[in-house]
Amino acid sequence: MQSFRTELENNVVEKDIIELEKKIRHFKEGKINEEKFRTLRLARGIYGQRQKGVQMVRIKIPYGKTNTRQLLTIANIADKYSNGKLHFTTRQDVQIHYVSLDHTPMLWAELEKSDITLREACGNTVRNITASEDAGINPNEPFDVSPYAQAMFSYFLRRPFANELGRKFKIAFSSDESDSALTYIHDLGFIPKINNHVKGFKVLIGGGLGAQPFHAQTAKEFLPANEIIAFTEKVIRVFDEYGERTNRHKARLKYLIDKIGLDVFLEYVESIKNVIYPISENFTKNISTTPNPLILPDSNLNKFIIPQQLIADFEVWKSTNLIQQKQKGYYAVYVRFPLGNTDSHKIRELSEIIKKYTSDDLRITINQNLLLRFVPHEHLKILFISLHKIGLALPGAKSIHNVTACPGTDTCNLGISNSTLAALEIEKYLKQNHTALIHEKNIQIKISGCMNSCGQHGMATIGFHGSSIKNGQSVLPALQLLIGGSNKGNGSGVFADKIIKFPSKRVLTVIDTLLTDYQFNKLNNEDFVNYYQRLGKDYFYQFLKPIADLNSIQPSEYLDWGQDEKFKTAIGIGECAGVVIDLVQTLFAEAKEKISNAEESINNNSYADAIYQTYAAVINAAKAVLTSFNIQASSHHAVVSFFDENFNDKNVSVKTFSEKMKQHLPGADFAYQYLLEGKILLQSIEQLILNKHEQ
Repeated sequence: MQSFRTELENNVVEKDIIELEKKIRHFKEGKINEEKFRTLRLARGIYGQRQKGVQMVRIKIPYGKTNTRQLLTIANIADKYSNGKLHFTTRQDVQIHYVSLDHTPMLWAELEKSDITLREACGNTVRNITASEDAGINPNEPFDVSPYAQAMFSYFLRRPFANELGRKFKIAFSSDESDSALTYIHDLGFIPKINNHVKGFKVLIGGGLGAQPFHAQTAKEFLPANEIIAFTEKVIRVFDEYGERTNRHKARLKYLIDKIGLDVFLEYVESIKNVIYPISENFTKNISTTPNPLILPDSNLNKFIIPQQLIADFEVWKSTNLIQQKQKGYYAVYVRFPLGNTDSHKIRELSEIIKKYTSDDLRITINQNLLLRFVPHEHLKILFISLHKIGLALPGAKSIHNVTACPGTDTCNLGISNSTLAALEIEKYLKQNHTALIHEKNIQIKISGCMNSCGQHGMATIGFHGSSIKNGQSVLPALQLLIGGSNKGNGSGVFADKIIKFPSKRVLTVIDTLLTDYQFNKLNNEDFVNYYQRLGKDYFYQFLKPIADLNSIQPSEYLDWGQDEKFKTAIGIGECAGVVIDLVQTLFAEAKEKISNAEESINNNSYADAIYQTYAAVINAAKAVLTSFNIQASSHHAVVSFFDENFNDKNVSVKTFSEKMKQHLPGADFAYQYLLEGKILLQSIEQLILNKHEQ
């Protein structure tokens, strides 16, 4: 592997990328073991695929805000380093697959030239911060949340305390009380409010989907906007200290809050007094939602005549894919990408259309589409025709026809049965057999390859996740059906109920049966969720039970969608959270590396980072000692407690040292003093190991 250097002007980013190249080289030379390297690369957006020898690269797009320059950069990279395919995710990221590990530093460097990062897109980090795609243009919003999402992203990127957590941490901002960003399924969610002319947010905490969904609780009915970053940092620091680090299945924030209670958790949060980071009004004013330059309407384009054969399609497209903005005369237009999948050629074609007819202001949506914003009313006809010519004028962007799905078994290690082809079959079936439902916006179909809910099936009106069913000695690909999920608004939602599992190839029969029964049994204008709640879970189980019966299995049902070989479960090791190896030697090496990082941070006047890096170094060293004495500690708090219980008689107190970090503001004097004390403490801790080996 050849040595690599970037041509970036940002020294921090350049160092980060060069460090990745070095770590890859050390991994290939056997100087870093596989599990340690996995943690490192995940924090840099590099995720192992189901296929050996290639990686999925996740590109972080804060709150989905992007432009043609960035999309064209990603398209070029997809061609250069992969197969030209792009995938928009439910977290407003972009993923490309089948990338060689050796190419990732160069790929990252090329992205950074267009102000795009991979940093902390995967792993136990603060993940991509999402927001409503209509933020800044929504007529009902109290104020634009985009600057606050941007401030949150900028502040937590590369923060030492935010990229080595026990588990991933997800944040979302909704533009108004309709809660289109789904705050109730996030670790932290923010809904804008105005109280006595002061901007602020309702704050939700401790939500999550996955195999065991938790509804977020209200942490604050109103938190002034300039306090949200300080509050978020305190929450993350408490999670960092008390969160589970041994059992990854119980390591999300939702489990910690469930274990100790919200009141106790918030007491811990409020006990941290040394975090001060207000967002100034000047900062938010500097981040404008209005594109610069704003495209001006061309009245001549309004004279464009829609061909007769496309008039009906144009009217449907307008009724399902357009949002009237609060800015007079402008519309936002959804460009629908089935399952979030597209390719570099389509992106280039679309970019040319955007440059001609819309402002260069785009949002990737949580439903895996693109929203073109600030489209003049006069340009809608020519925009529709232009999109139609390249196959991107698909209607129903927010309807039942727009199915959400994760990549599943196509690339993910955790996928059980094929979700993507099943979703495409559902979309095709709905288009052919339930055409009128193109206007049905109260039913959302979502599908995931496994129970982890990357496709958000757990909160869908009709959801599915990949599974399997045994039939004698054989195994069939299956889907688990869930019904009844809904977003109630203002931070309230209902999770879907598990109903029944059935062979995957019967999914179209299940969909048709559900929709037919709904049309027949609904009361007046009753929506699907109310229809489901009125009839009850058992009603649906009983009338779908015959479809799930295995007595009439056909040979084709042993084949998954798109496969010609008999199905078998082949679940790999998931990388959703990274894996940390607690070997004594590795922990001490990391402790010394963190001390070096702290010294460098002080030299760069990054005092808060230096203080945390010093603290983390001591925690690593203390955990190494506990490990060598076979004492298990599953959180930073447990490390501190167990260490002092067992070794405080040696005049080495990790608790006293860690408490100092909470009591002092992160200035230069304290950072220098804390680093000096940390080095001395590290030597004392290391001596405990040496004494043990001498006994």
